[in-house]
Amino acid sequence: MNPIPIPAHYNDRRRQFIDRLTRRVVMACGLAILLVMLLLFVWLIWVVVPLFSAPTIDSAGRIALDQGQPAVAIGMDARQKWGWRIDAQGRATFVSLTAQSRIPALQLTQGAFSVAVDNDSVLLKSAAGLTLLQPDFSEPEPRWKFPLGDQPLSSVPDATVLALAHPEAQRWLVAQASPQQLTLQQLRPQQPPVSFSVATPDISQLLIAPDGQQLYALAGNILRVWRITDSGLTLRESHTFLRQPERIALLSGGSTLLVADRDGIAQWFDIASETGPHLQRIRQFSQARNETLLLTEAHRRVFATLSQTGELKLFASKQQGAVLSDRLDGGVLNAAFAPRGDGLLVERQGGWQHYRIANPWPDISWQNLWRKVWYEHYPKADYVWQSTSANDDYQGKFSLVPLVTGTLKAAGLAMLFATPLALAAAMYTAWFMAPGLRRWVKPTIEMMGALPGVVIGLIAGLWLAPQLADRLAGVLLWPLALAASLLLCAWAAQRLPERWRRRLCDEGREIWILLPVLLLVTLCCIWLLPLLEHRLFGVNLAASLCGGYQQRNLLIASVAMGFALVPLIFTLAEDAIFSVPPSLGQGSLALGATQWQTLTRVVLPGASAGIFAALMIGFGRAIGETMIVLMATGNTPVTEGGLLQGVRTLSANVAIEMPEAAASSGHYRVLFLSALVLLVFTLVVNTLAELVRQRLRQRYVQETQG
Repeated sequence: MNPIPIPAHYNDRRRQFIDRLTRRVVMACGLAILLVMLLLFVWLIWVVVPLFSAPTIDSAGRIALDQGQPAVAIGMDARQKWGWRIDAQGRATFVSLTAQSRIPALQLTQGAFSVAVDNDSVLLKSAAGLTLLQPDFSEPEPRWKFPLGDQPLSSVPDATVLALAHPEAQRWLVAQASPQQLTLQQLRPQQPPVSFSVATPDISQLLIAPDGQQLYALAGNILRVWRITDSGLTLRESHTFLRQPERIALLSGGSTLLVADRDGIAQWFDIASETGPHLQRIRQFSQARNETLLLTEAHRRVFATLSQTGELKLFASKQQGAVLSDRLDGGVLNAAFAPRGDGLLVERQGGWQHYRIANPWPDISWQNLWRKVWYEHYPKADYVWQSTSANDDYQGKFSLVPLVTGTLKAAGLAMLFATPLALAAAMYTAWFMAPGLRRWVKPTIEMMGALPGVVIGLIAGLWLAPQLADRLAGVLLWPLALAASLLLCAWAAQRLPERWRRRLCDEGREIWILLPVLLLVTLCCIWLLPLLEHRLFGVNLAASLCGGYQQRNLLIASVAMGFALVPLIFTLAEDAIFSVPPSLGQGSLALGATQWQTLTRVVLPGASAGIFAALMIGFGRAIGETMIVLMATGNTPVTEGGLLQGVRTLSANVAIEMPEAAASSGHYRVLFLSALVLLVFTLVVNTLAELVRQRLRQRYVQETQG
């Protein structure tokens, strides 16, 4: 029985429904991927943008004062709820910054006195002696504490200049300068003071480093630096200025010294030399003038200048100019930062004004992330990434240049290693290899891509790195030896008789000759050459390098990452070559071209778009690789360094430091900025790759149609 013919216009509704559903699901998935990428991009920007927001200062209120005497010292607590002041008559008072209330004044001394202030301590020197007190804000209402007792301690009678430091718990250092000598006292509870004196006249200002290791004394235009030891004071160095400084100040940590004169304010800090550390002038802050008040923060390297007319300028130690400039009300008599630097208390005649300052990351700027910065104690300006330390006085160093450089170096060398192997394997497998052998080789190489990056990194770090250190000369010679062996085999094949060449080289049988030859060359380079090197010279190449050798280095990471990239590039490139219409190759061979000529002049131009896409996808994979570079490079964030030195990449840096970064801190946001830079770079590379690929495909279509 003949089947009933189906009309040509017949439509399968179920099939049409499935097609429409599949099309919409695929479109929805594609749009969802784009939406996720957009949300990721927006989220990264949202986290990073606050890093570069300009500092602000806003008035939080005015507080009236009923005391007619000006203050010689003022301050406030970390929560900015209470302020304290000591006036010229020796009365200490707490004043609420949120309500018009105050605690009755405490009379500390009578008559003339001088005062020195540390972060959490105040020292008064009167005719009766020294009195040390501290504001205590732990109770519901603040109170004054006297850690050394409320009875005055002995002092230098004719001393007029004071300095105070609190380097350790229950230990204070007090420096007193009389017209003819300098005296340093160490004070502890329930112990007699320990004093040291040296003769030095006409001191106008004293400073003690917060760690209690150094004492700075300014006398006219001469600055003397004394080293504080258990046995007394030792003069370390002295500097004579051409222009007499008007004042000096220490930033947080005590490493940076500010020298203010009529030309402005300069930054000095210690630089190591053959004879020990010495002060060196580093930079002159632009726009900084020696105003009436020079204020420094307690825990950050930030200072401010404030004039009587209310002109405020805020500076950070790593910034050339002012990070904040504002005009406050005039009549300024005194001022002090909040302990965390997020507030400012200004005293004028008859009252205070409280300001809130938003300046969470003063040392971070877009320029400092990409340019050389001269950090404290470094011999010169450099690109440095060093984000953690064990103490609060540490200055974070966030330069993205070493990370970007390490990323590009690792990715570029990995591509240099993987590209020749992958493309040569793809060309040979797709064009020259026998079909039966191709069915085994191609899946085997593709299965190599299933190896996790952490496994490759583990093998590279634990096994390959020590092996390479013992056989460095042979490994460096190995690629050249392989290339020379292949060229020699090709030359020898051309010299064989036609009958032998047909029998050995046709239908892909030459692989069975090349493999033993290449294995023999590899064995000679990796085993025999290091053995001869050790017998002749006694040491291997790695041990004799003058620049040093790091066992986990850029070469190890490049080899391991290149091994991971070979399957990806090979698969895409081989598919692109194999997808070229066979008629093109057959036509070229029919016209008399050799197989090599057909491959290079016909097949490869047709597959160029796919090969380029394979290389760009491999490069993107190399840039984003994390675990291999994390385990095989030594994670050394340096800009300079050769093939045998360590590096650190952007992705590895994020993986290492994100778990220890405090949420919403500057370190945390800079890590997110690293991820954003990595994402933007990947998007730019992929976009350019797609444009070039489309251009190559269009050009090839035009040439074939022409």
